[in-house]
Amino acid sequence: TNSFIRAHLCKSQPKVLLMTELDVMKEFSDVFEQQYSVALFNSVRFEIEGGGGTQSQLLHRKDPLAGRSIFSGSLFQYLEENRKWRSRFVSVPNSYTISLYESKTAHDRGLHPKVTINCAGYKALTSMEEYTELINTSLPGIKAKASSTPFIKCASQFPLILWHPYARHHYFCVMTEKEQNKWHAVLQDCVRHRNNGLPEDCTVQTPAFTDAVRLYRQTKGHYGTWDMMCGAPPQILANLVMETLQPELRSVIGPRLKGKLQQRQRDWMLISDAVYRQVLSQTTGQYDALVEGCEAQRAPLDARLRTDMDQIITSKEHVSSKIRALVLPKAEQLLQTSVQPYISSILEALMEPTSRGFSEVRDIFFKEMVDISKNSLNGAGKDKLGDHMERLSMLAFHPVKMQSCYEKVEQLNLEGLQQRFDVASPSVFISRAQILMREQMDNAVYTFMQLLQQSLETQGEDDMCKTMQRCQDRVLKKYDYDSSTVRKKFFRESLLQIIIPYMLQQLSPSCSPVSSTQHSLKSPSQLKIPPLPPQELPRFEELIFEDFSRFLLVENMFEEVVLQSVSKDIMMAVKDAALQRRHNLYRDSMILTNSDPNLHLLGENPQVDWATRFGGDEPEGSVGGGRVEGGGSGSRRRQVVSMIQLDGVPLPFESCLEVPGVELIPEEDAEMLEGNEEDRGPPGEPKSPDSVHGIRDLINPVVEMVLPVSQESPSDVSTRTEPTTGTVTMQDGLQEHVTHVTTVVEDFPRKSLRDKTSPQAILQQLVGSRKQEADKEHQEEAAIKNAIEEIEIAVQEDERERITEVSAADLDGESSLRPPLASDFSSRNDSGFQSQTNEGLDEDEPQPIPNGLNGEDKVIDPVEVEVVLA
Repeated sequence: TNSFIRAHLCKSQPKVLLMTELDVMKEFSDVFEQQYSVALFNSVRFEIEGGGGTQSQLLHRKDPLAGRSIFSGSLFQYLEENRKWRSRFVSVPNSYTISLYESKTAHDRGLHPKVTINCAGYKALTSMEEYTELINTSLPGIKAKASSTPFIKCASQFPLILWHPYARHHYFCVMTEKEQNKWHAVLQDCVRHRNNGLPEDCTVQTPAFTDAVRLYRQTKGHYGTWDMMCGAPPQILANLVMETLQPELRSVIGPRLKGKLQQRQRDWMLISDAVYRQVLSQTTGQYDALVEGCEAQRAPLDARLRTDMDQIITSKEHVSSKIRALVLPKAEQLLQTSVQPYISSILEALMEPTSRGFSEVRDIFFKEMVDISKNSLNGAGKDKLGDHMERLSMLAFHPVKMQSCYEKVEQLNLEGLQQRFDVASPSVFISRAQILMREQMDNAVYTFMQLLQQSLETQGEDDMCKTMQRCQDRVLKKYDYDSSTVRKKFFRESLLQIIIPYMLQQLSPSCSPVSSTQHSLKSPSQLKIPPLPPQELPRFEELIFEDFSRFLLVENMFEEVVLQSVSKDIMMAVKDAALQRRHNLYRDSMILTNSDPNLHLLGENPQVDWATRFGGDEPEGSVGGGRVEGGGSGSRRRQVVSMIQLDGVPLPFESCLEVPGVELIPEEDAEMLEGNEEDRGPPGEPKSPDSVHGIRDLINPVVEMVLPVSQESPSDVSTRTEPTTGTVTMQDGLQEHVTHVTTVVEDFPRKSLRDKTSPQAILQQLVGSRKQEADKEHQEEAAIKNAIEEIEIAVQEDERERITEVSAADLDGESSLRPPLASDFSSRNDSGFQSQTNEGLDEDEPQPIPNGLNGEDKVIDPVEVEVVLA
């Protein structure tokens, strides 16, 4: 593969490709250095003048995932090297980087992972159809059929694919739909977290970088949002380079690829990945050097700013007034004709799904509080309370439990507005809203815990339920206020992100009708609003003192004037929505800053270890009673998503299981219901044990058989368990040891002798039906079910010929055990696990029916014997 890639790259003039990368980085570096000084000026000015938004009512913790891991489990991975599927153990630490190991043992021993995946820029897919649609557009000039198959064949019906426009794709699969949903939620959370790679606390470097990327793309004619603005700065720069470089690669390498469509797609993906990795290594080093050079000049620039701040602000206001006089009339005309009519519709499209998502966050938090209160009222011990609080502390970072919130926002649709305002897709706004929802959930949880800790210290633990109720009510009020504040800020920022690029493109001196047409926007000539003459803006540079020229850029001031022209309309639109109490938005006049003045002092207190406080000597690595190894390099950490894989127990159908006993914080609402449709499932669907009893039954199988007891002597047989020793021969020829016999006496109706069937004949029919082909599985299940019912009836009607008194001595002989053992291999305590020998068994309670010779009901006492095999 490497030689194949090198051969194509060598033929593709690598020097030309390298020059493209260098040109992009050089242009970006010049813009970044200019924006760094501007960002430093804005940061120092904000620090001196103060100001800011409304104070948050909820507390915020700095490192909520310290000492935690997110998820671990096993799935199947497709290997490009040998084109085969292999089982892999997957660990997701608190960095949200996916690590794949050869096995769980390799992970526990601290070995290096086979593969490490940074999910920034990826999309998590769950169907081959989605993936096929994406890769069919990867090569130019190729129109693949919609039904064309990809170059891999999935090993199951439940694939999981990580797709990237430039980097290598990763293919996984699991064996059940429930697993697929769980893994998909985890993968989406990894993508969501890694995409949010720009630290907000860097008040100079982050705004300088984002403005530099935006301004650079604007010089290339790319206005509006950008889907690949995701990940850390070096990754974003690599995406920026590939945005220019990939079309050149396609034109040079695409025609040289040979073979079938699937093979060419596979080869193109490998080549693109090799180039992307090379570009990423270059951008990483160059960006680090760029930041280092700017940081070296920060101290003298900062000193100059603090000395001349008043003069710099005065100079900026003077130049801005001149630019405003030139730009504002054209901006207002454009605003009235092409922007104002659409503000309300854009805002409504943003508010509806976003507010539903934040409301879902509140509902989930409330439900968790109710569950904890119920368990407290029901007399649950303090150790249980400690477990509940530990799980609650990670609620915001549980991707499965938060999935319903995220799905609400994913319904955001800007169709009809995307083309007009050059919005590539709503994914940028969806991701941002989901990050804000997770932050608000964690703030609510953390505030509740700190308030509860304070109340327990001052009031004691006598009336725990009332104490938690009071803390819950306080937190919900604060959440409602903060939710409104965060959403209003999000709406304003989103409207600016949509409208400002459109207005800049219409008013910018560099904008021409040709470039506007390329982006499916109305040209200024069509709007009858001519752009600014190219020579207008540069002349304002003469009004700026040379000493201040690094901090005052005409281009930035021009954008600020455009922003100010539309900000008033955006603020009024959001304010009107709040005045109407739409979507539970609060008015700006509602201020709760003094409602709880001492609350923020609690934020300085250390986090409470609830497992230690209420749980006694609980091990550090245990979560919900299960021993979970979640940390990297063999370290033991608490795991957010409770999963377990037991060593020594084969898991042929599921790769990851819930920790047994975790039931108070369900991952899906349906799991709280007994007899869930998913748990019952179709008779032939294989499932894994999800309880301790089910696991024990796998290790020590239980065989059930039914024997009739005479009405004349029912008192001779009673419910009891007796130890015994002996062996029985199973249907597959293996001999198993019998350790004890449990006798259970129950009443069942009796059927007429006319329907009596030989057990041996029915067993032959049962064995023969199980050898049928896979495509007749439904017929096989029906035959097995009918055969088992007839066996039970036949055994019951064999009363006059085979009435025996069940005892431990009677079970020592193999001749009396073999027929009933072959007839039924079901287990009463088998928690959903179905092997090939008990598929389709029906355990419904029998109803009395006329079954005597003369039609009357005749009741006998069958004895159910459980034989436990060592």
